[in-house]
Amino acid sequence: MTSSSPSPRHASVLDLAPVVPVVVVEDVSDAVPLARALVAGGLPAIEVTLRTPAALDAIRAVAAEVPEAVVGAGTVLTPEQVAASVAAGARFLVSPGWTDGLLAAMQASGVPFLPGVSTTSEVVALLERGVREMKFFPAQAAGGTAYLRSLAGPLPQARFCPTGGIGPECAPDYLALPNVGCVGGSWMLPPDAVAARDWRRVEDLARAASALRR
Repeated sequence: MTSSSPSPRHASVLDLAPVVPVVVVEDVSDAVPLARALVAGGLPAIEVTLRTPAALDAIRAVAAEVPEAVVGAGTVLTPEQVAASVAAGARFLVSPGWTDGLLAAMQASGVPFLPGVSTTSEVVALLERGVREMKFFPAQAAGGTAYLRSLAGPLPQARFCPTGGIGPECAPDYLALPNVGCVGGSWMLPPDAVAARDWRRVEDLARAASALRR
């Protein structure tokens, strides 16, 4: 990413683990045990999406109580959400797309960020602005591995975290690409396991996902 490192041992969130869990927290009391299960399974970078009223409180709780986690905010759409996420303790930011205003706010935030792209022109526009690490979204619908493979030749300096429709079956195909650092997904967080607070199952699924290294 183009800003400060999320960890002194890693240059980028893209390099923390092969999979970044994309988490939707409905009940803030689930945030800490869920994060601990993911970290125990080998997935320390956790994207909490700003899709629920509990999201910012969830980020705040994980940042305070699970120091081994690198918690970030996802579905960041506005400069105001950038500020609120960083104030809550987010250590990276992810957006499904970008505008000049949103990009400026993320660049000024002091934390790493992944702006979303789905076209070659968007990638080139970000490269022109000094941004080399991006979210490719919605990955499967936007062309999948074939599309990203075709970008590697003319735009080798761009690196991606593909997200959207990715599961354990196709994740290794993405991770085999030279311009993919990690993938985003939620398959290690099945709704029934989260509803039952079956954190052991979440940990087991996270461990399997963390083994999907190239």
